[in-house]
Amino acid sequence: MSTTDGDRLLHRMSTQERDQSFPDSEPRDAATIMLIDRAGPQAKVLLGRRHHGHKFMPGKFVFPGGRIEAHDRTMPAVSELHPDTQAKLLARVANPVPDLARGLALAAVREMAEETGLLLGVQGDQSPQTPGEIWAEFAKAKIHPDLGQLHFIARAITPPKRPKRFDTRFFTADATAIAHRIEGVVGPDSELVELVWAPVEEAAGFDMPTITSVVLEELAARVAAGMGYGLPVPFYYMQDQKFHRELL
Repeated sequence: MSTTDGDRLLHRMSTQERDQSFPDSEPRDAATIMLIDRAGPQAKVLLGRRHHGHKFMPGKFVFPGGRIEAHDRTMPAVSELHPDTQAKLLARVANPVPDLARGLALAAVREMAEETGLLLGVQGDQSPQTPGEIWAEFAKAKIHPDLGQLHFIARAITPPKRPKRFDTRFFTADATAIAHRIEGVVGPDSELVELVWAPVEEAAGFDMPTITSVVLEELAARVAAGMGYGLPVPFYYMQDQKFHRELL
């Protein structure tokens, strides 16, 4: 992505109207996966529409994801993160320990399963040794997470004085990483009421949070650049009421 394109995305983030009158809080570590299907002539990305009854982003299209949980750091995987991915995940963090990087990646995989029923990884002959109940579906299906399948695309911290704050890492994985599907997870009474595979260019027109549309463009740029692990990762954050885009 060119400097001009980066400046344009920064401008979009900065001009969005937002209520920053809430008590300030520390952002929570979170992760999400942008699942992409590049089998056809147009790359498609998976988006979920949130339930209209939710207080947080009701009815918006989002990437499946959520905050990191304690057991995520110790869930075994058949492969670990690429060294470049791990290094970028640990840049600009207070305590850069390796289990934080893998915990973020595994949180994204787990949240994808919980919100969509899609289990990413490799089918095994035996169940993985799961560290807690939150990973039980992987044990039942004998699916082993494969962290080498993940690419780190972007990082963004919610601005200060918002009702909820997250330090979110955006990953991507190819649709071929889907190893198992649990039926009935998405529906009218679920957190996500529908899943949509949409061409990346069309998806940007959906009703979604600004950061989601911005990261969609970062994903498109990464695909065009060849998806190399060594490519720079943009980091969005607000400081002194101004958004910054730093490359990790």
